[in-house]
Amino acid sequence: MREYSRAPLRALLRWAFGLFAAAVLVGCGDPGSGGLWNNPYPAAESGKAILYSAFVERPKHLDPAQSYSENEATFNAQIYEPPVQYHYFRRPYELMPLTATEVPRPIYLDEHGGLLPDDAPDNLVAQSVYTIHIKPDRRYQPHPALAQDNAGGYLYHQLPGAQRDAVKSIYDLPQTGSRELRAEDYVYQIKRLAHPRVHSPIFGLMAEYIVGLGDYRKRLKAEDAKQDGKGFLDLRKHPLAGVEVLDAQTYRVRVKGKYPQFVYWLAMPFFAPIPWEADAFYSQPGFAERNVSLDWYPIGTGPFYLAANDPNRRMVLRRNPNYPGEPYPADGEAGDAARGLLKDAGKTMPFIDTVVFSRERESIPYWNKFLQGWYDSSGISSDNFDQAVQSAAGGESVISEDMAAKGIRLETALSASINYIGFNMLDPVVGGDSERARKLRQALSVAIDFEENIAIFANGRGIPAMGPIAPGIWGYRDGEAGVNPLVYDWVDGRPQRKSIDEARRLLVEAGYPNGRDAATGQPLVLNFDAVTRGADDKAEMDWMRKQLARLNIQLVVRGSDYNRFQEKVRKGNAQIFEWGWNADYPDPENFLFLLYGPQGRAKHGGENSANYSNAEFDRLFERMKNMPNGPERQAIIDEAVRILRVDAPWIWGMHPKRYSLVHGWLGNVKPNQMARNGLKYQRLDVQRREAARADWNAPVLWPLLLVGLLAVVVLTPAWLAWRRKESARGVEGRPVVAGQGAAGGGA
Repeated sequence: MREYSRAPLRALLRWAFGLFAAAVLVGCGDPGSGGLWNNPYPAAESGKAILYSAFVERPKHLDPAQSYSENEATFNAQIYEPPVQYHYFRRPYELMPLTATEVPRPIYLDEHGGLLPDDAPDNLVAQSVYTIHIKPDRRYQPHPALAQDNAGGYLYHQLPGAQRDAVKSIYDLPQTGSRELRAEDYVYQIKRLAHPRVHSPIFGLMAEYIVGLGDYRKRLKAEDAKQDGKGFLDLRKHPLAGVEVLDAQTYRVRVKGKYPQFVYWLAMPFFAPIPWEADAFYSQPGFAERNVSLDWYPIGTGPFYLAANDPNRRMVLRRNPNYPGEPYPADGEAGDAARGLLKDAGKTMPFIDTVVFSRERESIPYWNKFLQGWYDSSGISSDNFDQAVQSAAGGESVISEDMAAKGIRLETALSASINYIGFNMLDPVVGGDSERARKLRQALSVAIDFEENIAIFANGRGIPAMGPIAPGIWGYRDGEAGVNPLVYDWVDGRPQRKSIDEARRLLVEAGYPNGRDAATGQPLVLNFDAVTRGADDKAEMDWMRKQLARLNIQLVVRGSDYNRFQEKVRKGNAQIFEWGWNADYPDPENFLFLLYGPQGRAKHGGENSANYSNAEFDRLFERMKNMPNGPERQAIIDEAVRILRVDAPWIWGMHPKRYSLVHGWLGNVKPNQMARNGLKYQRLDVQRREAARADWNAPVLWPLLLVGLLAVVVLTPAWLAWRRKESARGVEGRPVVAGQGAAGGGA
């Protein structure tokens, strides 16, 4: 008789009934995670004031002397405290004290050291002197570099070889210490800008202004060579003429000539304090090779410190236990109070205990985690834009209905930047100051429809530029007063681009009727130099060709990689090109200098990539650059911008607008394109977040129950049939036992 094995049927039955058990048990889940199967965070973090965010690119430099990237500022601005900061709410952007008792104002000295009045002519000012007083309430975060023994000696500055070699991170050292912030720490950091082993991106610029900094670099190089570039180069032993400590809470910086924009640099991490103890600690042999350095483990007095650094996976900021707190602002722009942004006025910041940053290399998981509530805010990629944003009746962008139903709000802010199309003013066709070339540039400025470009390639995230100065910068004109009249008309309270017929008229005046040279009859062919990276770039270049085709102008796109493109622009070999600028600081000088003749890139190696030169504009720029803000300065700016619009060295392009999505439980969020230290202002409604996560991520059990039920229905007949066969009698009336046939042995 045929043998039967019970094992397969038993396995199937166990699987079917196991589904029922799973359906019951998984609903219970981890008590700490609220029964949420997909919670990516430890149960111990549930219900705590932890902000969850993401980062895409790993930071390269956390040393404030070297860091100059946006992704690095995300961390550094929360850790380090320069003497001044930007007001979180006010626009145009405005400086306010941070660790300084007040925003420093310079005094002016002549070449003999005599005091000059504030309105002294620039040519009489030999030095601007900034005296900075530091508040006495700041202390550094706990750090092993500051750990001392009972006798006041530093525990970890001169570790013996074996113990030093065992240090893989600062967390391997059990003791930490702290001390008060002192003026000497700010002086030490300014000296570090010239350190031969520290490659600060602003050293060249600061050497032009800070008295003695250039020579200081040479002296430090000589001293470092004596040490073979190894060990602790103690900058305290080497004075810097332009920077000095006056007392424990006061230091002084001397700047060559008149440079009022220097105060904006004092808001950057380059001018944050670094204690000499940290430099001594990190200079020990082998530490840098194991990433035991300021680039990996910063030390600051700010509201947060870096508690975990795994830049390939996760970075964590925690509240600095030594931070004294800071009062929340009591005023802002019109409308801030109505939006609830000032309800915490006067309360002590920060409001958040921890910030967890998880690295997300792909946009889809990042987006899905945000929608599930695992991230508290998110940017918007092009792929997700239509899901998140829709156009209102007036054309402005608003949050989509689906997002609004989840309590998500849209935060937008115009960037302090400009993307433009530049003409090489050294080019014989599009360049120069002839009326023929000027009319050609004006015609192209009208023909290239940036409203359409923004709608197609930026999902509407931007506004057309009317000149070089970005919104939020003092000197920018809004509304009708700010319209470029050569490209736009003011119609029904809005700017309206002139028609293509106006561009054709200008082209005729330039001597190119219907896109042909009137003298030779040859078609006009222009070259556009661009960085080509992929399909999106090709689509935009095709769009550019179509824009010029409306004037019967042929556009040849000369694509190259970024390095080759930069070389073309640097040597003045490009004809038409696309470029951009992000403001270093919120002053009109930082935009208008991009068209200042002595900044010409090809001749002088400056930032004037168009190589534009106009004597009257240069004269106005030189008058304006060092003036205080006021009606006189505004009038000069207006005239300078008028000249630029007529000469049209740029097609003014667009000011990008940044869009972000914020869950309803995260408050006190106002995008600020200058201040990067916004985490201390933000507040979490943790209970609301927990409830939303539970609602959006509740386990859906009915499919599992249905599958289990269907399995039982399908398997029951098989099980019954098996039971009948098991009950059947074999030879000699005995039941057949699995593994034992009719010929099997008896008892």
